[in-house]
Amino acid sequence: MNESVNALDLSYEEWIETSVTQWKLPRYRADQLCQWIYDKKVFNVHEMTNLSKDLREKLVYELMILPPIAVREDTSKDGTKKFLWQLYDGERIESVLLSHGSHTTACISSQVGCPLNCSFCATGKSGFTRNLSAGEIVGQFLAMEKRMGQNINNVVYMGMGEPFLNSVEVFKSIRILNSQKMRNLGARHITISTSGVVPDILELADFPIPVRLSVSLHAPNDALRSKLMPVNRKHSLGSLIDALKAYKDKTGERITIEYVMLQKVNDEPEHAYEMAAILSGLGVYVNLIPYNPIALLQPGEQGLQRSTTDRIKEFAAILAKLGIENEIRKEKGTDIDAACGQLRARNM
Repeated sequence: MNESVNALDLSYEEWIETSVTQWKLPRYRADQLCQWIYDKKVFNVHEMTNLSKDLREKLVYELMILPPIAVREDTSKDGTKKFLWQLYDGERIESVLLSHGSHTTACISSQVGCPLNCSFCATGKSGFTRNLSAGEIVGQFLAMEKRMGQNINNVVYMGMGEPFLNSVEVFKSIRILNSQKMRNLGARHITISTSGVVPDILELADFPIPVRLSVSLHAPNDALRSKLMPVNRKHSLGSLIDALKAYKDKTGERITIEYVMLQKVNDEPEHAYEMAAILSGLGVYVNLIPYNPIALLQPGEQGLQRSTTDRIKEFAAILAKLGIENEIRKEKGTDIDAACGQLRARNM
């Protein structure tokens, strides 16, 4: 043994290759190691008691198991938990654990910061540092499970960053979480949320694991969407809708549309009619999200306001009348800056 291996970055196939070829171990040792890490949440080789003492002493120097370190944990009045993690290089990210009574959902990050700079999102205003590795993505999920002492039912790639700008590592992390020999999380319990990176939506349509797709729309026309979401200047609304149609035709999967409600910006009745027109025939499900305030506005920047309850209800009613199924999302974690658009890697 010589070269140190980062355990959480390994796919199952890489576990087999490393165990058999590099470490000269029987194939079943890979299964044992994966069971300790992904099933029992044991990250210390010395605690892996069905390995021989000699093997444990060797693996201590050859195998790094590096889940993120919890710097801070906040709990909302509604039970939502937000975690500030420190990574091996000192960078920090946030992720969120949502409780829905009978089940839980982990909202995890795919990048340190975000390069998209959407006008309503705190993450992009903090800038972009780097992509996360597959192991750093998976590590958030495992670290939350270990801290909570229970398995988490669902995961959404909806934290800091745009998952499809880190698609290689995101797809690898999904394979790791989904593998029956590793975390064994069902495909229907995994959701990727994107701001509309068209090539990777098309790539997801061919991905062998049928995870769910959620798309942040936030405006029903190019002019407004480009103002709110600079990504639209590269991937126009028309190309996005075409990609969603191609995805739906190929997979048959239902797409969720996210739409943040901004007072007198994108919440007029005509916006609802425009939205229904472009989504017609796609069979989508729309989440209408009351805007969550963000702090630390830049000089000269005008703050956005949350749509009133009446305006949101009117918007929802128009969509429903036009055949677009929707719901108004219930707030979770707003009081600890853990709601949609509020994540920012800071310790304040």
